[in-house]
Amino acid sequence: MYFQRLRDLREDRDLYQKDIAEVLGISQTVYSRYERGFQTIPVVHLMALADFYHTSTDYILGRTNISSPYERAK
Repeated sequence: MYFQRLRDLREDRDLYQKDIAEVLGISQTVYSRYERGFQTIPVVHLMALADFYHTSTDYILGRTNISSPYERAK
């Protein structure tokens, strides 16, 4: 389910796959594989996307439908 959330988050902001790939420092092809579910997204990229979209990793992974981020641990 996370791959659909990745696509929805990106499209809601009118961004292209290449835009997100640049944020992550990867190729558009690799990012496309994440969105299509052909490649598992590494935790470091998942965390970077949660920060970029101002949401939680649980939201991206489909574990919650609440999109607001958690308070950061100190």
